Amino acid sequence: MHPSVHARRTPDKPAYIMAGSGEIVTYRQLDDRSNQVAHYLRALGLEAGDTIGLFMDNSPRFLEIVWGAHRAGLIYTAIPFRSTAEEASYILNDSGARLAVLSASKAPLAGALRKLAPRVARWAAVDGSIDDMADWEAGTRAMPARRIADEKAGGDMLYSSGTTGRPKGIRNEPVGDDIETPPVLLHSTRAIYGFDERTVYLSTAPLYHAGPLRVAMVIHRLGGTVLFMEHFDAERALALIDSHKVTHSQWVPTMFVRLLRLPADVRARYDVSSLKVAIHGAAPCAIPVKEQMIEWWGPVLYEYYTGTECNGYTSCDSTEWLARKGTVGRATLGELRIVGEAGDVLPAGEPGTIYFANGPSFEYHNDPAKTAESRSPEGWTTLGDIGYVDEDGWLFLTDRKAHTIISGGVNLYPQETENILITHPLVADVAVIGVPNEDFGEEVKAVVQLVDPGDAGPAIAQELIAFCRERLSPFKCPRSIDFDANLPRQPTGKLYKRLIRERYWQGRASRII
Repeated sequence: MHPSVHARRTPDKPAYIMAGSGEIVTYRQLDDRSNQVAHYLRALGLEAGDTIGLFMDNSPRFLEIVWGAHRAGLIYTAIPFRSTAEEASYILNDSGARLAVLSASKAPLAGALRKLAPRVARWAAVDGSIDDMADWEAGTRAMPARRIADEKAGGDMLYSSGTTGRPKGIRNEPVGDDIETPPVLLHSTRAIYGFDERTVYLSTAPLYHAGPLRVAMVIHRLGGTVLFMEHFDAERALALIDSHKVTHSQWVPTMFVRLLRLPADVRARYDVSSLKVAIHGAAPCAIPVKEQMIEWWGPVLYEYYTGTECNGYTSCDSTEWLARKGTVGRATLGELRIVGEAGDVLPAGEPGTIYFANGPSFEYHNDPAKTAESRSPEGWTTLGDIGYVDEDGWLFLTDRKAHTIISGGVNLYPQETENILITHPLVADVAVIGVPNEDFGEEVKAVVQLVDPGDAGPAIAQELIAFCRERLSPFKCPRSIDFDANLPRQPTGKLYKRLIRERYWQGRASRII
């Protein structure tokens, strides 16, 4: 249940492979290098319980650092690699990081970042140099490869995406001090997805995100091989599945859209029959998109619902989903409760706030008020999402609570409208939001990224509105459409709706009319 075990059993087996460079890191190398990292962290004065920040690309050094921090009892905080200096410094300051490790590609931000995060005691550069920062590779490679004397399990503190405000840190405490003690989700995810030492897992997303990082570490605990993409490219992903005989993979719905937009001859060029499991989550998937993916890849798609908070977990396989299209599964960790505005548990079929009872607890770092907001009087926890369960306990998402549009006193959930518009062949991405309307409070607007931005114009806007009205009730459809060349979406698939909404609500003291 730890890479060090596999370093002894299968030392020359690849722990991970970098898809772009082809660099292979074996289990022996991962174990040796993570030990060196742990020694280096101690040499820098870091002790169990301290926090380090990683502002890094998908680098081959990323997992060495994380596993080294884990065996040194540290809390490791990964920062989204496209963050500005202000955004990255907020996480460094809020987390209390004593050390920050930056990819050399972050050199243009380094000066501003150091000024904005003066409490970070030590700075190091990896995969190249940055001014007078310590050379990470030189420092760690000078250390011994044996285990440190005071080894103790650490954990992550990852930050939510900040789609509705400042990111929130969620500290993931280890189950016990022993580094070989598995995390909470290991046994359940192994049972659901069949992870084992034969797994070849394609990781398509940035490692700073909870899902890719935690699943990669689960694979390493079980002795499988992880294939990391430095950057996502649809055709390249298919080629990797083919050439490496990938058995397991993880995706977000926007990646499925890009895969399906590939020309038919390109899609047919690659053999994906080795895939046993294609996991997807992070955002709801439009039903037509998932139908096409199952038709193409077969019944290998597995959907889940959880968050960085990991307060519960639902999952479903392709057969279960096809029987009740749109579900994100039944609870496999915790018990679902759908709660109304008055705090009452709602019956099947009625949408309300999704809570988990009897699931793992969590706290938002430095924010007791937000922690309290996530709790019910009964002690149930919520991520603030809206959904309902059917008579058999299958969960269906409708939207995030903060994105609900209230027009004329009617609650509208944008995800339903987005799921329609994304199926139009001219649409590459879409965000549906509420914008000010003096009569109704808010009205529905769609901000659309076209496949060809040159097509933007009133005619296409009217075509998209008509397309939506053919499939949804008129009050759910956008009254207007704007076009954006590139919507602000994270590589993980999360959309910064807050940034889009702010364009239309600027200058108003209140966002409630």
